[in-house]
Amino acid sequence: MKKSLLILSFCILSFSANAQSTSKSQKINQLLELTGSGKMAIQMINQITTSFKTSYSKAGDKFWEDFKNEVKAEDLEKMIIPIYDKYYTENDIDQLITFYNSPIGKKMISTMPQIMTESMTAGQNWAKQIIEKYHAKLKEKGNLEK
Repeated sequence: MKKSLLILSFCILSFSANAQSTSKSQKINQLLELTGSGKMAIQMINQITTSFKTSYSKAGDKFWEDFKNEVKAEDLEKMIIPIYDKYYTENDIDQLITFYNSPIGKKMISTMPQIMTESMTAGQNWAKQIIEKYHAKLKEKGNLEK
């Protein structure tokens, strides 16, 4: 009898934990959809494809169109969900969903592509300045040999 109760308790706890995990995964999926992460991933793939089309023009438009049709944002989202699960509690996810549904959260989502683009440009300019400083100091010290 005790053994049966123990097994039953274990089953109930397992079911409860699995239900929580599924609920959390669904919320993470909702958050990813809300933030447009899948759309951003597809935009990135489209940019990469455009670059590759130029480099590999012999492949032809049909090849690139077929390839793009194989790429699914859901595949990336399935890979990201465990990462969010690792670092955020379900309560954290709930708060993020609330934030991204707020006016400032929506503004953040809508301006994020421009901010990322401009930030990347700023980062590249910053790195270029640092490289130029390194180069100048190396030259000044006579250490420019490779």
